[in-house]
Amino acid sequence: MIRDRSLRAREKLVGKLPVTGELLRGSLLERTVRHTKDCPKCARGEGHRVFVLTVTYAGGRTRQLSVRRERVAEVRRWLDNYQKLKQSIETICELNHDLLRPEPRRMRSGGRRD
Repeated sequence: MIRDRSLRAREKLVGKLPVTGELLRGSLLERTVRHTKDCPKCARGEGHRVFVLTVTYAGGRTRQLSVRRERVAEVRRWLDNYQKLKQSIETICELNHDLLRPEPRRMRSGGRRD
């Protein structure tokens, strides 16, 4: 019974996986850049809003990529797809852990196990 329920739940999750190439790992940061001279906007204290994708690799190496303003919505969607896929994979793994556990044996009438 538990096995059947876990298998159905796993198949349902697999069917919902965002199978797409639009996946992106990392964090989108919004920063304000201020020039030191010759910029009236920076002189007023406003600065320039920029977006940066930060990705950390094995060994602690971090890479930062500038993201154009017109691509920010797309990058956010790709990051969201990645998070949904990652969560689905974790849930599927937990269901597979359940499938590895032995089924509890049922009791026959008379109190003995099958």
